[in-house]
Amino acid sequence: MIIKFMTEIRTRFNPFSPSARSARLFLSFLPPNARANGLVINTDLLPRTSKETPSLYVKFKDGKEMTLDCDKMGIKGLIEEVDRHSRGLQKQADLTDG
Repeated sequence: MIIKFMTEIRTRFNPFSPSARSARLFLSFLPPNARANGLVINTDLLPRTSKETPSLYVKFKDGKEMTLDCDKMGIKGLIEEVDRHSRGLQKQADLTDG
């Protein structure tokens, strides 16, 4: 996962809900030094009785914001969506550096 172009990640989920699995796994894919590189990570843990669906919000350096529904997407879908935009930003950065 390319995190170089992300500025903020916010998650909201009930950690005991089976539908929150993809949100938990997404957070586990982040490297340990992500916060040191300027990435802001906010996690809101909902109470066990909450019926709210898990959500993931990602903001990129170019200003694009993504709000993804973790209840309907698996971990592969979440990573593909985020990486699709990150790869586009990587291509732009490579073209301007060259």
